[in-house]
Amino acid sequence: MESIVILNKASLIGLSATPGRSWNDPNEDLKLADFFYRQKVKLKIDGYENPVDYLVENGYLARTINTPLLYKSGIELSLNDIEYLRINFRLPPNVLDKISKDRLRNLSIISKVQNLIKKHKRIIIFGITKDHAIILNSLLTALRIDSKVLTSDTQSEFRKKIIEDFKISRIDHPEPKVLCNFGILTTGFDAPETSCAVIARPTDSLVLYSQMVGRAIRGVKSGGNEEAEIVTVIDESLPGFGNVAEAFSNWDDVWDEINEELE
Repeated sequence: MESIVILNKASLIGLSATPGRSWNDPNEDLKLADFFYRQKVKLKIDGYENPVDYLVENGYLARTINTPLLYKSGIELSLNDIEYLRINFRLPPNVLDKISKDRLRNLSIISKVQNLIKKHKRIIIFGITKDHAIILNSLLTALRIDSKVLTSDTQSEFRKKIIEDFKISRIDHPEPKVLCNFGILTTGFDAPETSCAVIARPTDSLVLYSQMVGRAIRGVKSGGNEEAEIVTVIDESLPGFGNVAEAFSNWDDVWDEINEELE
């Protein structure tokens, strides 16, 4: 006798720190919310405005310092660029390429990193493109800063070695290490001693921004740090983020709140 499984009455639970798909396209966010019948359970803890404060105070997340690095690129988006952004949730390749080759912008990033290594021993830089990650790494190496680069072109054996080297404990290797990357370390990468992330790419995806920030905010109880610093390069006139807290309330307006609390 064959078993018949009836799925139309099954319950489905989704777990996410970023319950949305986009930053500026409510229709896409509504599709996700509708899939779960617009029911979202929010973690609420007595005495705390939000769960992040609780996780920080109890050492699961690091206390985060948000540092903006302002830059006037002078780039103005055309109507076609804006339409591309609306459809693809990212800036057009030609715009990103132009930004990545901005010499003064890159020097501003390098100058900032020179100051950061005085305080932070493990720093991850998120580049705009593969070439941008390589450029930043080359500049840092020229300054005799221990820096490596990872992109999708990095062969697997070298990638493994670079990551293992970066994850060496600060006790065994107290000198600062910098890892420049593009498209590699946003998810599935675990280096708890990382205490600083430099978001050097214009990031109009709140999910991606949250994933990048997450590489550096492990708390002491999670093997990380008491304090972390997120440096976000903000290109004036271009879309992007400057504060990690936006990720936790950005999509509230597309969900119907229900009165359930997790104690």
